[in-house]
Amino acid sequence: MLFCIVQIYMNKEIISDSYSILFKQNGFDKLSNHLKNENYSKIFIHVDNNTKQYCLDVFLNKIQIENYELIESCNGEENKNIESCLKLWKIISDKQGDRNSLIINLGGGVVSDMGGFIASTYKRGISYINIPTTLLSMVDASVGGKTGIDFGTLKNQIGTFYDPKMVVIDNEFLNTLEKNEISSGYAEIFKHSLIYDLPTYNLLISNDTPFYDLKTIYNSIITKNKIVLIDKKEQKERKSLNYGHTLGHAIESYFLNSENKLLHGEAVSIGIVLASFLSYKLFNFSIDHVNSIKKHINCIYKKIEISQSQIGSIIDLLIHDKKNSHGKINFILLKEIAEPVYDIQVKKELIKESFKYYLS
Repeated sequence: MLFCIVQIYMNKEIISDSYSILFKQNGFDKLSNHLKNENYSKIFIHVDNNTKQYCLDVFLNKIQIENYELIESCNGEENKNIESCLKLWKIISDKQGDRNSLIINLGGGVVSDMGGFIASTYKRGISYINIPTTLLSMVDASVGGKTGIDFGTLKNQIGTFYDPKMVVIDNEFLNTLEKNEISSGYAEIFKHSLIYDLPTYNLLISNDTPFYDLKTIYNSIITKNKIVLIDKKEQKERKSLNYGHTLGHAIESYFLNSENKLLHGEAVSIGIVLASFLSYKLFNFSIDHVNSIKKHINCIYKKIEISQSQIGSIIDLLIHDKKNSHGKINFILLKEIAEPVYDIQVKKELIKESFKYYLS
């Protein structure tokens, strides 16, 4: 059995039950040793257009690897679909990938989500490793063993629970990102503080820009890892990681193919404001917190104008949320900071009121 050992600059570690999450050069050294010792029949490095250009050489300079095959997908959420998977499965098959092959996903959330799904289904499951290159994938997509692709515009409707062998985090890759990509990842850091970590919340809310030093990234990963260990298959506690995502995913799906396409974190930031307002209305979550959260979000993200007809269409998309059961739309809300409540049904009129609050 592999152990999940999270090591960082301060030599701290967390022990879990399935894989290694490692930081910076220590992680790349362990990855090099892993590749030597495992004797994989084929090693495929999965990149997208951006990481091929900006991250591949950086990555190859950090590890010892003799032979590999490069497989490339198109960047962007709109390409996280079955058509892209079919192309990559064919390439892997044509290059004689077998059950002893390995996929290394070098990229953001789309690369790790889709690459993990491809690995989990090819030959009924081959090994994969995540090397996240965006803030979003570092603190969210690469950790936790969820893989998936979109079904049309519907987020992550097809996927598996399938752990990587290893995740290596190196914040050097963040130097390749645009400002909006950093902000997108920050939404997940902020969400983790809301559902689990009051001290980090107090730190973040006092800033009017994204705060994401290596310690904050580490703490955010720690938070997600702890929650996943309690509830691997999302029966209860892991659902808290979807705070702000019920409406956030619907907003992201609605705008996916429009001129106002939103990054994941941009849509989730709106969802966080909406969920915080719903928490106030249904669980007496402090209105001071709600106003502070909205102010903080508005400092970092451009406010998106959403018409009444668009709100109706977004609400219609909620029926496809993965947390739903027996035809009921389930929200994750808060009683207090770090006190989530699960499977809460919310009336449409109250959802519309939450949009009114966001837009005011």
